[in-house]
Order: sequence, then C-alpha cells, then structure tokens
Amino acid sequence: MDANIFNFSEITSDFQNWLLHSGITIIVIIVTSLILLRFGHIFIEKTIRKVVRKNGGSKTAEEQREDTLIQVISVTLGVVVITISSLIIMTEFGINITPLLAGAGIAGVALGFGAQYLVKDIISGIFILLENQYGVGDVICIADKCGSVKKITLRVTILRDLDGVVHFIPNGEIKIASNLTKSKSNVNLNVGVAYNSDLDKVKKVINDVGKELAKDKEWKDKIFEPPKVLRVNNLGDSSIEFKITGETERMAQWSVTGELRKRLKKAFDKNGIEIPFPQRDIHIKK
Repeated sequence: MDANIFNFSEITSDFQNWLLHSGITIIVIIVTSLILLRFGHIFIEKTIRKVVRKNGGSKTAEEQREDTLIQVISVTLGVVVITISSLIIMTEFGINITPLLAGAGIAGVALGFGAQYLVKDIISGIFILLENQYGVGDVICIADKCGSVKKITLRVTILRDLDGVVHFIPNGEIKIASNLTKSKSNVNLNVGVAYNSDLDKVKKVINDVGKELAKDKEWKDKIFEPPKVLRVNNLGDSSIEFKITGETERMAQWSVTGELRKRLKKAFDKNGIEIPFPQRDIHIKK
C-alpha cells in the first residue's frame, strides 16, 4: 500500500516536473509558430504587393500574379515552420527523431530523382512571376510557340495562338521568353518602291502619312511616336526598301501597322509612287 502511494507520488512529481519544463516549452513553441505563421503571411503579402514589378497590364492580372506568389511563399513558410516545430515537440516527448531524419533524407533523395522536372518547373514559374517576365494578356514567343498568354501557373504557361490552338508549355522548358508587348510596342515595317522613284519624295510622303496618322483622333492615343522612315534598308532585286519605325502602346502595333499600310498605299497612288511587282530580266541566247 505504502509502495503504491510512493510510486503514484513519484509519477505525479515527474509529471509536474515535465509540465513545468517540457510542457511550457511546447506551449512556447506552438505560440511562437502561430505568431510566425500569422505575421510571416502579413509580411510576405505586404512585401510582394510592394516589391513585385508592374508591367502595365490589367489590375486583375497583376493581382492574380501577386496572389500566386503570396500563396506559394506562405505555404512554403508554413511547411518549414510546422515541420521544425513538430520535430522539436517530439524531442520534448522523448521521441528519438534521428531515425525520422535519416528516413526523411532517404525519401527526399528518392523523391528528388522522381520529381526533378516538376521541381524545375515550379522554381522556373516562381522566377517568371517574381521577375514579371510576362503576364496574362501579353503576346509572347516561347519554346517555338507564339501567342497570347491566357494563364500562368507555377508549373505551366498557357498560350493561345492566332489559329485558336492552346499550348501548354512547362515552365522548366522555357529558355528564352520574347515578350512582344512589354510596356510599349514598336511599328516595324518594310516598304518597297520602284528604282525610278524619287527617294526624297518617298521619304517625305511616308513621314507625312505617319504624322497624319498620329494626329488622327481615332489613333493618337495609341501612338507614342509617329511612324517615320528610319533608313533605306535594302536594295532588293525589284525594289528599294524603306525601314519604317514608330512607338505605340502595348498590343497596338498590329492595328497601327495595318492602318499605316492602308494609308501608305493611298498616298503612294496619289503621288505616283510605284510599289513594284517582282521583276526579272531574261536573256535568250540564239
């Protein structure tokens, strides 16, 4: 009887000592983890909203990109904090975590070999979003495919081309991304005229058409710099080519260039400037 009372008292005393030391430690770990998760998420959100560069796209697309980054980084922080906290708490319960760490290391190596391409896609996706290489609505060329960006996830970039075909491109396969609509766009047009043309007159007509287009109320808001002759670009087989350039708002270069072609054709006809067909001299030996 006395021995049972003694043993019970000893167990109670040990439990009280554990509560005073390990129990308080566990509570502190849990509270600290919750604080880290809470304030870590707030810090991450504010930092991402402030630091991530804008690309002039729609507000919805920007928020979507920022939300994706916030979610990924917050989840990563949560996994790290919970894992470390759990391991520390297990040691307070007297559990030997060395075998767990060894097993986790082996499992991590095996998982790394199996999921290396997935990890590569995700890491590339994070940098694409963080560096703002392109956004939803941009027209880009990647992996030999060109089209409008419909969606960006951590694993893939989704494009739709002019034929309506949707391309799913893993982010890890993207070596070079060419953004055709970043911040602003350019008119880049070659126009050929006949060899007997007055080049100074041709240049003046082209520049005048570009200025008139830039002043047009329907187009002036889309044009930052009027299209004009940059240089005589090439002496071709059948024509002399003029290089015409100008600056437009993003996504407007194609419509502006189309309107410019139409107006140049009318102006050339009015001023007697010929846009020649391909010509070839044929010599017949008798």
